[in-house]
Formats: sequence, structure tokens, C-alpha cells
Amino acid sequence: MSIRTSILATLCLVATSGCATVYESAADEVGSATIFDSAGDEVGSARLYSLAGEVTISVSLDGLPEGTHAVHLHTTGSCTASDFTSAGGHLNPGGNQHGTRNPMGAHLGDMPNAQVSADGIGTMSTILRGNSETVLPQIFDQDGTAVVVHAGPDDYRSDPAGDAGSRIACGVIARS
Repeated sequence: MSIRTSILATLCLVATSGCATVYESAADEVGSATIFDSAGDEVGSARLYSLAGEVTISVSLDGLPEGTHAVHLHTTGSCTASDFTSAGGHLNPGGNQHGTRNPMGAHLGDMPNAQVSADGIGTMSTILRGNSETVLPQIFDQDGTAVVVHAGPDDYRSDPAGDAGSRIACGVIARS
């Protein structure tokens, strides 16, 4: 194989691989959100996938301050307030306390922190608690659900919100 053919083959492989994971390629996309900061600038996206009864959310961030940021699902699909309080509290249909490290937790909306690099880029992906038959009706209920990014990290135990600080970005999840 010539060098030119080898380079072309490599470029084709890279171009066709895209950004989707193997899971995302096999799963059905069931919802998505565009995430905006308080200035109205797009700073990320979230995608919900369903596969074999599980629901996974993948969040990509671009343009947020460097550091660790809590990412939660909030009970109302509204990002209209400048401080994003219109999104309500954490999605918590089970009436649990907050946090994966709290013996009385966790909320359905409790998710891992996202680490944002110095260039403003970060990701987070997790399988939501429950199965698609129970999780999806909660997310796509009458008033919807929002993905909210907080200024600081979630400590995974402080009720009701993990001591994560103010809300700095928000997106409303829409059914795909």
C-alpha cells in the first residue's frame, strides 16, 4: 500500500467514526437539549439514549469556566429565569434525599459532576436510575425536565442540592 493510500484510508476511518460511542450508535436517541448560559450563549448539549431498558444521558459542554460542575436533571422544563430557578428543584419522583453518598438518596436527577478543562470543554455520561418504562415518563411529563449545570461540584450528600452553588447553564429536554 502506498503512503498516499494509507493516508487516505486513515482519513476515511477518522471521518466515518464520528463522535458517537458504540453505545450511542446501538441505542435509540429519545431526547435532547441545547444548553445555554445566562447570557443566552450555547454552551453545550445533552442527549438521552435508550437501550435494553436503560436510559443514558450524555452531556457535552463547551464554553463554561474551568473546574468541576454539578449536572442535574431538574423537575420543570423551563430555563426562562435568568438564574434558571424556573427549572425548579431536582427531579425526584421517589421523594428521596439528595446524593449518591447519602443513605437516604438519591434523586433521579442526581448525576455525576462534569470536569471542565481550561479550554472550557467537558463531558458527563451516566445511566439514569430506573428503567426506561419508569424514567422516560418522569422526564417527559406534562411540565418537562431541564438539564442544569451548577457553578460548583456536587458533594453527593448534602440535601437538597449537593451544595453545588448557583445555576450557570440550563437546557430543556425535548423528545427526539
